[in-house]
Amino acid sequence: MIKKTNNNPCLFSTLSDMLNQSHPLYQLADKIDWGKFEKAFQPLYCQDNGRPGKPIRLMCGLLILKHLRNLSDESLVEQWSENAYYQYFCGMYEFTPSVPCASSELVHFRKRIGEAGIELIFQESIRVNNEDDDDHHHDTAFIDSTVQEKNITYPTDAKLHKKIVKKVLGLVKKLELPLRQSYTFVLKGIYRDQRFFRNHPKNRKKALRADRHLRTIAGRLVRELKRNLKENHDYDKLIELFETILSQRRNSRKKVYSIHEPEVQCISKGKEHKKYEFGNKVSVIRSVTGIILGAMSFRNEYDGHTIETSLKQVERLTGRKINVLAGDRGYRGKKEINGTKIMIPDIHKKSDSRYQKKKLRVHTSECCRCETLRCR
Repeated sequence: MIKKTNNNPCLFSTLSDMLNQSHPLYQLADKIDWGKFEKAFQPLYCQDNGRPGKPIRLMCGLLILKHLRNLSDESLVEQWSENAYYQYFCGMYEFTPSVPCASSELVHFRKRIGEAGIELIFQESIRVNNEDDDDHHHDTAFIDSTVQEKNITYPTDAKLHKKIVKKVLGLVKKLELPLRQSYTFVLKGIYRDQRFFRNHPKNRKKALRADRHLRTIAGRLVRELKRNLKENHDYDKLIELFETILSQRRNSRKKVYSIHEPEVQCISKGKEHKKYEFGNKVSVIRSVTGIILGAMSFRNEYDGHTIETSLKQVERLTGRKINVLAGDRGYRGKKEINGTKIMIPDIHKKSDSRYQKKKLRVHTSECCRCETLRCR
């Protein structure tokens, strides 16, 4: 049920009277059109049934603050009870020392509004930042891609097998299923061998033997769990995920790197300090002044294949079409997409001087400002 906003006048001084009006969060709170969120998200709530939910402005304000300050859900909720500017930004009239909500409620709210709701908040952010921007700055934009890393440790098959054993034993205990052997004593010895003999020059074979033994035990437990859950199909996807992990090998394609995030991809960065990252590819388009106009998440597509979808998102959010889009050499392959010219720096010639070669390696922001650069 949607909660009605309390607009009753306060007998004491409000936060708007006590806080510094030149503070960035104070000014940003007055620029955002909060009514747009109220109108868009109100149909997602039941009007006359259920427990009253948190105010929509409070939840939207928490999501914006989370990305502004780069905080986790838990840290955001904790800092909100200590920061008066956070509370004013979320529409509070008086200082409240208690937490606004549980951190898990932010997860439920993001699922409630979905991708369309997140894009609406992003669209309002673009509008606020573009108020003082000139119109000609939108004719040219720059695109780049990066990796959005997931919250997982460096994946190894031994780690995944260990998690499978832990989860299967937890399900057996939760559902009170019969189990022929729990391998409690055996697993202690296996974990000890994996930890202390991995880098030992003489006992490395013992660690590899422990890895194989752990995979065998995990397979036995998964098969026994599958036999005991014949009539219960609630865990079919989880068991299928376990079987996929147990069957994959070092050179397998489309490997699973995490149980709680099975969509994670292994993306090669090509950097010396970090060759691989585990997450999703993100394509970001920014204006000449540095304002982000679009951001989309992909699996692990080639950079050039993300341009068309990213341009459609920018046109949908801003209502304007980009005439020139500049990117690095990873986007080579197309010169024009739906009327938008794609510019990438050319490869240097053997006859170029050291200065010319260095200029061609400069970020593509120089590519559109300098006419002397050879661009495709």
